[in-house]
Amino acid sequence: MGTMEFTKQLTNLQDNLSYFANTLTQNSEDAKDLVQETYLKALTYRDKFEENTNLKAWTYTIMKNTFINNYRRNTKINTVLDSTTDLFFLNSSKSAADASPESVLSHKEVSAVLNNLEDEHRIPFKMHHEGFKYKEIADHLDLSIGTVKSRIFFSRKKLMKSLHDHV
Repeated sequence: MGTMEFTKQLTNLQDNLSYFANTLTQNSEDAKDLVQETYLKALTYRDKFEENTNLKAWTYTIMKNTFINNYRRNTKINTVLDSTTDLFFLNSSKSAADASPESVLSHKEVSAVLNNLEDEHRIPFKMHHEGFKYKEIADHLDLSIGTVKSRIFFSRKKLMKSLHDHV
């Protein structure tokens, strides 16, 4: 297959590659970048393509591997390495002393409003806020999941209304 034929067949795959890139990235700008990078690699390594094989599958493989490599690279970039001997950075958390006065005040206001809720709404809301799943809350309080969800929903509504009135 000549260069012109290869390029023509490759450009005919643009819609398919764009769709596949969108499914991988879930972001239109990242998908466009991925398609461009795939085209660049396909054209650069055209000599690696074996004639009479599936060009679409070959380019999909290039795209998938490029996506995976980019994902791994981005994950490594965002990873914090703690080289201290006692792992101080990983084990230290922000203390209350680091909080701004506005956030302390806001926290006090939210806590005051939350404590004014009835137990039947406050307890499920606090448990959910602490990370309990709906099922765990329902089992602990001997309620149905629907009841737990509605109580948490109404607690949020009451909190938003009360806090809006404070502002």
